[in-house]
Amino acid sequence: MSTSNITSTHPVVFLLMGIPGLEHLHIWISIPFCSAYTLAVLGNCTLLFIIRVDAVLHEPMYLFLAMLAAIDLVLSSTTLPKMLAIFWFRDQEINFYACLVQMFFLHSFSIMESAVLLAMAFDRYVAICKPLHYTTILTRSLITKIGMVAMTRAVALMTPLPFLLRRFHYCRGPVISHCYCEHMAVVRLACGDTRFNNIYGIAVAVFIVVLDLFFVILSYIFILQAVLQLASQEARYKAFGTCVSHIGAILAFYTPVVISSVMHRVARRVAPHVHILFANFYLLFPPMINPIIYGVKTKQIRERVLRLFLRKDV
Repeated sequence: MSTSNITSTHPVVFLLMGIPGLEHLHIWISIPFCSAYTLAVLGNCTLLFIIRVDAVLHEPMYLFLAMLAAIDLVLSSTTLPKMLAIFWFRDQEINFYACLVQMFFLHSFSIMESAVLLAMAFDRYVAICKPLHYTTILTRSLITKIGMVAMTRAVALMTPLPFLLRRFHYCRGPVISHCYCEHMAVVRLACGDTRFNNIYGIAVAVFIVVLDLFFVILSYIFILQAVLQLASQEARYKAFGTCVSHIGAILAFYTPVVISSVMHRVARRVAPHVHILFANFYLLFPPMINPIIYGVKTKQIRERVLRLFLRKDV
């Protein structure tokens, strides 16, 4: 399909350039990317399977973990297959509407992941600070409502973006200097007044990160206070040990976001491919590392994974 074919308002296709400046290394870069994606798919599918088939794991903590695994699967699968097609086959074309769909899924599921991490912090708060009321507070009904609210918030915040982008005329060409259809990368190609898109995109990002991270930190302040009031050191260690996996997941999700944000504002002279590599790291690292963190640090998950594979060996 010719990239010069355009409608009255937008190109028929965009061209995703991959990692500009590192095109000669695309094949080599694809090796860790493909490995990380394979680990993410295998790890998260294993988590979902184990939680699904084992009734003992149908508890709030593991149900939230299942939500996180499902989100990570969608998040990585939204971008990585197309990214690998660019690296391996130079398949750079992406249909305009497919680009908008990819952008919608990418950003909305990132927002959902932030919400689920907040829900998991609430789960740890109730488990440690109100252990006697854990089962009465975190009922199956409440968990379902939390999941629905997380999804509704993400969809409501991201639904305007595709419609806003459809109204622009793209006079700066169809070439997106990125591996996937990120909102601001598409906005940069548009003509006309894009201030609302810029402000809306930044406002949503700041709102989600600041609000969710604030309540996560607040939860852990209460958890720390409760843990320090426990009588024995062993009890304190055991109580806080239940939070280690969740803290690891939070760091895996938010650290790349914060580093990338700081780099965009402070290190403006850094080569564009550095920013793109960090953006890709943000998409790849949490889906890959979360199953490993929970598999290693959570005894119930670790035992069932070992039992699953040992049974297959027998």
